[in-house]
Amino acid sequence: MVLKINLIEKIVGSAFYTGYIPVASGTFGSMAAIVIYLIPGFENPLIMGPASILLFFWGINIGTKFEKLYGKDPSECTVDEIVGTWISLLFIPKSIIFVTIAFIVWRVLDIVKIYPANAAERLKGGLGIMLDDVISGIYTLILMQVLLYFVQ
Repeated sequence: MVLKINLIEKIVGSAFYTGYIPVASGTFGSMAAIVIYLIPGFENPLIMGPASILLFFWGINIGTKFEKLYGKDPSECTVDEIVGTWISLLFIPKSIIFVTIAFIVWRVLDIVKIYPANAAERLKGGLGIMLDDVISGIYTLILMQVLLYFVQ
């Protein structure tokens, strides 16, 4: 049986083909998430929260397909970066400085993978692909809220 990834799954799973960029595909996937975030009104937690949840569950399915096709946690699959970035940006002011700080903190935490993100990454299939980025996104969300508490 040949595994098929349809066009929509390929576009979503690779975050608009950023996963096929040969270097730093995760960073480019996160940038795609920011472009969507910049759509007026998308920053509203009542929009971005449910969008993150829906994309998380769809990403598990798509990620499993990508992993079967490309191998363990493939760089081609960057839907996890979209969800992790959106979680990082929840509840912060939509300003260039806060978005930039959240982006940098998110990328560092996504690369370093502080426990339990590192353990979640070892899970098989789309769950492992998605869950480590959700955890790193939550860490970034917490750090950003602490920062905002002290600067506002």
